[in-house]
Amino acid sequence: MSNRLTINRLFLAVITTAAEEIAIYVIWRWALPEFGINLTVSALIGMMVGWGIFSIFLFLFVTRILKRQVPVGHPSMVGTRGRVTSRLSPEGMVRINGELWVARSSHDDINIGDEVEVVGEDGLKLLVNKVSES
Repeated sequence: MSNRLTINRLFLAVITTAAEEIAIYVIWRWALPEFGINLTVSALIGMMVGWGIFSIFLFLFVTRILKRQVPVGHPSMVGTRGRVTSRLSPEGMVRINGELWVARSSHDDINIGDEVEVVGEDGLKLLVNKVSES
């Protein structure tokens, strides 16, 4: 199914890039001369080739991003570390990998700025322990 989606996206990319190339030609042929701007045919070809290369790069980049499978959910979080952003007494917020999560301390209260490690989950909340300062 993923391969079919890529083929569909490729078809759409070819159609839209062709439409964009036609728009570049129309602007070059009729719009720019209205403002007294006259570009050579080689400038037009350069712009069209440049836009085509950009479109190919963009298609390949987005395809690679869409195919990337990112592990999500709490089980993949076990063992990761983060910092407390709102005091855990016993519940609060932690920042892990740039994201905010609701967390609950397994043992004691944990202050803002302390480093914590994810040890498990409880529903949609992370269970965390304070990382010892050794």
